[in-house]
Amino acid sequence: MRAGILTLTVVLTAAGGLLSRSITATPSGAADSSPQSQRTTSLTDQTDLSVTVYNSNIALVRDVRNLRLPSGTFDLQFMDIAATVNPATVHFRSLTQPSAVGVLEQNYEYDLLEPEKLLRKYVGRDVTLVRPGTNEEVRARLLAYNNGPVWQIGDEIVTGLHADHIRFPELPGNLHSRPTLIWTLQNDGSTTHRVEASYLAGKLAWNADYVLTVSRDDKTADLDGWVTLTNGSGTSFPNAKLQLVAGDLNRVRQALEKRAEFADTAARVAEAPMAQEAFGEYHLYSLGRRTTINNNETKQVSMLTGTGVPTLKRYVVHGQQFYYRNAHRPGSPLKDVVQVFYQFRNDQKSGLGMPMPAGTIRVYQADSKDGVHFVGEDRIGHTPKDETINIKIGNAFDVVCERKQTDFRRISTNVYEFEYEITLRNHKTATVSVEVNEPIGGTWEMLHSTHEWRKTDAWASQFVVPVPADAEAKLTYRVRVTY
Repeated sequence: MRAGILTLTVVLTAAGGLLSRSITATPSGAADSSPQSQRTTSLTDQTDLSVTVYNSNIALVRDVRNLRLPSGTFDLQFMDIAATVNPATVHFRSLTQPSAVGVLEQNYEYDLLEPEKLLRKYVGRDVTLVRPGTNEEVRARLLAYNNGPVWQIGDEIVTGLHADHIRFPELPGNLHSRPTLIWTLQNDGSTTHRVEASYLAGKLAWNADYVLTVSRDDKTADLDGWVTLTNGSGTSFPNAKLQLVAGDLNRVRQALEKRAEFADTAARVAEAPMAQEAFGEYHLYSLGRRTTINNNETKQVSMLTGTGVPTLKRYVVHGQQFYYRNAHRPGSPLKDVVQVFYQFRNDQKSGLGMPMPAGTIRVYQADSKDGVHFVGEDRIGHTPKDETINIKIGNAFDVVCERKQTDFRRISTNVYEFEYEITLRNHKTATVSVEVNEPIGGTWEMLHSTHEWRKTDAWASQFVVPVPADAEAKLTYRVRVTY
């Protein structure tokens, strides 16, 4: 073996057996001047890697490598790229001498080396078949490969012939072991360059997941935010700088992409939280260390942490417009659902204050024996700092709401009066306050109410009704409506 030359033997398991071939390559720092060795680059030449992932199933990859490039016009095979690369987004340049190296032509080779494809490429060519059990070698020509091979051995046409493995004399030039970008370059500068290739790749996505652990008294909570990153791009990104962009990115879509299936291999890391900064109309989150993003992996990294966040538990009843249009069952009250929310504010005073990307918040709470249980979940949109967040965890079990219309009167043309009675029963051991939100159509005037109220909308009013422990409270109100 010549100095600086590596000889590698590649063995593939094929549909009919094994494939082996020797390949000669030269590292970028070696002293060999062979033109072929200077036209291929892989991860061994990589010096820096950055991955910026957007929450719209794409990522920007920036790959920097040190290369030895011959002078004049030549082809460069740029290997170990994402299989989901969008060729129209690729940008190549020399960081050492940007004006000295130009791209004349670009090709994306995605016809990957597989046993099935290799056999199809060898139609009309000779191979060596090794018979099972005997190790007998038979020289054969592959005439066709449609639902199985058709061989010519001597003067005979043979089908159904089984081989222990098949030996191919060489690899076809248009098959690659992994996705490859091929550039035709013109180098008018030196032979040593630091180059950068950047491109957009699909099937890289991230989303935010949050865990809210509420105290027993419902007054404080701890919040942990995680970034869940999925990589189905067909390649791994070792030792990469990771950044995430949150926001609604406008994209031109020519076809809907199928959602990728990912392996459930989570790698949680809590040591290095995310740094956040405004980035145009988006927010950029940067991991404070390098990380490896393996192919077909789901990775989680810590984004934010809040301890002792002031929390409010809310019981809410929403009335419906149909109360004013549909006839009720005579004498029978209607049941209303009492919804339960946890509310907190995303500000520094609460121990937070970082813009929170859209994601799912899962809520946990401890029982009387300090066991923690899942009590519900909700999804939030992109939430800037200093905004209030309400998380619906479900419907109340021990707080019941019933309503009935106690009066209806026509005062004059298009003028009516309605009266409602809302009964709230609390079967808990502590007093609760229930927010009752009532829709009121038309031009309306509140005539009287048993509880304080406020106009929350042109067609809505809100009442806050305290309900003692293991007792009930009645809200009655009367409105005059002009349609």
